[in-house]
Amino acid sequence: TTVDSSEAAQGIADGLVADRLAACVNILPGVTSVYRWQGSVAVAEEWLLLIKTTAERQAACLAGLAALHPYDVPEAMVLDVAAGLPAYLAWVADSVVPEAE
Repeated sequence: TTVDSSEAAQGIADGLVADRLAACVNILPGVTSVYRWQGSVAVAEEWLLLIKTTAERQAACLAGLAALHPYDVPEAMVLDVAAGLPAYLAWVADSVVPEAE
């Protein structure tokens, strides 16, 4: 997803990781987005967030993202992971296991 401020990016990252919806969120500043919005072409400087979670936590993570996001229509796309280092994938899975209630 993208947001219009570092504060919004940090808030989303903190919320998703604290709630165990994401194992990690990378925040990349200085992204220029060119997009069509309400009939016009717009250009904006944004922060890009790369959010890592599991397939099992995907729906909850998307719901959490929508709740935290400042945009009316947040960017949210899921990219399937074809492969990865086993230790990293295990860490991601362990990091998003909901705490026992």
